[in-house]
Amino acid sequence: MLTMERKRTSLLEDIADYAKDGRLTEPSDGKRYEWRKMIDAVKALGRPLTDEEAGQYRIK
Repeated sequence: MLTMERKRTSLLEDIADYAKDGRLTEPSDGKRYEWRKMIDAVKALGRPLTDEEAGQYRIK
């Protein structure tokens, strides 16, 4: 006889299983950026910034 797992019907159950420690994102790496200026640059270029370009907007 085959055993089948119960299908989850609640989104809250899925989130609780995914985020066991309460976080939905990775921990911060400590780098800070001028996000509004970066977003304007991305809109002007029409593509994501490279690592070097993003480094220009880093707050030291």
